[in-house]
Formats: sequence, structure tokens, C-alpha cells
Amino acid sequence: MNVAIIIAGGSGQRMHQDIPKQFLHVDNKPIIIYTLQVFQRHPDIDAIEVVCIDGWHQVLKAYAEQYGIDKLKWITSGGDSAQESIRNGVYNLRDKCSADDIILIHDGIRPMVDETVISDCIEKCKRYGNGVTALPHNEHVFEAKDDISTAQYIPRDKTRCVQTPQAYGYSKLLAAYEEAYRREIGIYGACYANTMMVDLGETLYFAVGSYKNIKITTPDDIELFKALLHSKKDTWLK
Repeated sequence: MNVAIIIAGGSGQRMHQDIPKQFLHVDNKPIIIYTLQVFQRHPDIDAIEVVCIDGWHQVLKAYAEQYGIDKLKWITSGGDSAQESIRNGVYNLRDKCSADDIILIHDGIRPMVDETVISDCIEKCKRYGNGVTALPHNEHVFEAKDDISTAQYIPRDKTRCVQTPQAYGYSKLLAAYEEAYRREIGIYGACYANTMMVDLGETLYFAVGSYKNIKITTPDDIELFKALLHSKKDTWLK
């Protein structure tokens, strides 16, 4: 079984709105629903779990019913950080998933993920034990010495920009979270499943990413999402 854990546990403070950003409407539809619809349509996704901010569970259930998201099987509460929210989602599946099930972790505020990205993530996980969506950097990357100056640059061919979805075998993912929280490794600050895995000594394997797979965190991102949503590829482009 392939299960998608959609992380929607944040309050979206950087968006400066009155409701969580995942529930903001774009073209009369909540952002979280755009995300869920992609996983709903994907033939290889068997079930969906949403890790949702407290107070919004019933709202999410109502939207899921309205938009026909019948793969949504479980809703659980988020934590104080993205990492805690992922952990909550993983722990909630203890009696629901088998050891060899594939778990895809995806940000609820990445509504432009496409089916080819999800498919490659699953395929890489089947082949290597995990699959992490990633893109090469097109810009130069510098390590900062302080707020206004550089220490050194990092060659672009040695860097990747990691996105979600990220796919892991369930037994490995569950054991990793149990170990990380027991040893307090890879669980603080902006840590995520991928950084935690590396902190625990795991090798990650890159899956195909997409530059359209943006993360909506600020009002400017809303405008970019609208533009992408209504864009059409020119027929002359290969």
C-alpha cells in the first residue's frame, strides 16, 4: 500500500492572514484541496492521511466530502513544528500500515505537485528504500559568514534543492522517528524527515522534481500559484 501523509499542521504566520494558509481560497477552492486532488487522482496512491492544525479537522472533512476526496482515511493533529507534525502522522499509522508499505510525505502547501513527480518518488523508494524529490540549483550558492558577507561558495554541481514529496518504507521511517526522538537527533529547528534521516546516517536517493512544485509561504507565492494555475505550455516548446 502507498500512503500519502499530507502535512497541514502549521498556522502560516508568514502569510499574515486570519486563517491558516492551507485553507486560503484561490479561485474559490482551498489550497489544501488542490494538493489533495493530485494524490486523489494518482492511481498508485491507496490512502491519504492529513496532519491538520487543531480546530480545522471538521472543516477539512467537509471540504474533502465536497470535493470527493474519498482516499482521505485519517486526520490527526499537528505539532509545534513540521517535524513534530510528521512524527504524529507516522505514529498514527502504527496499526494501519504494514512494514513494507511506502509512505509519501508531502507539504499541504505545495499544490502544484504533478503525478510524474509522485510516480518517480514511489519508484525510487521501491528501488533504493527511499526517494526524495530534488532539483539541481540554477543559481550560485554561497555559505554566509554573517548577515552581510560570504564565507565561501558551494559548487552548483554538488548541491540539490530538496522538495516534497519524500518517500520511505514505513518500518524504516517509524524506526527512524522513534530513534531520533529518543536520542534527540534531527528533531529541532527547521528539521524535516530528510534532514533527520541524514543525521541518523542514512543515504538518500534523489527523485525527479519540478520547478512548478512551489511551496506557498508568503502572499507573493499566492500570486505565483495563480499564474502557474492558469498557465498553458506553448505548443512549440519541446
